[in-house]
Amino acid sequence: MNHTDKTPVVARRRDNNMAESNNQSAETKLSEVQKRIKAAFETFDNAANNTVDVREIGTIIYSLGCFPSQADLHDFIAEVEEDHSGYIHLDSFLPAMTKVLLEHKFPPIPKDLLLQAFEVLDKDNKGYLEPEELTKYMTQEGEPFTQEEMDEMLTALADHERNVVYYKDLISQLAIDPDM
Repeated sequence: MNHTDKTPVVARRRDNNMAESNNQSAETKLSEVQKRIKAAFETFDNAANNTVDVREIGTIIYSLGCFPSQADLHDFIAEVEEDHSGYIHLDSFLPAMTKVLLEHKFPPIPKDLLLQAFEVLDKDNKGYLEPEELTKYMTQEGEPFTQEEMDEMLTALADHERNVVYYKDLISQLAIDPDM
């Protein structure tokens, strides 16, 4: 057998090894993604019965670094909720959420765009917003937050000594590493 006869065999082995390595890499990534999803889901599975209240789905999805619009969130819930029971089972959530993460649906808004948005709201260029003005914007514009959501957000994000929201700090908390 001469050298040229061996080349196709060597090339095939190399290609097979690369394909096998890529398959293992894809399987590893899939396994890691599914572990993240299960961990986020289990955080809200208070009864430990592989179900969560449908009202928690948005929070779970946000915690996974996805930021769907309210319409997208509604569509997602409609896809995974069984019989309008008000609960979602892990068995239906896991494959749907895995697909969302692997296809990079509902990406976060880039930091620079968030900063620009806050700077538009901060007309006096103070570097912060008053809780009242942030509440006004967040409950009356775009996809409005509820007062309960605003109260919860302000409790977590406002500087309680000065009673203001430093939006540069907020942006750092909202930004999520897309490679997580």
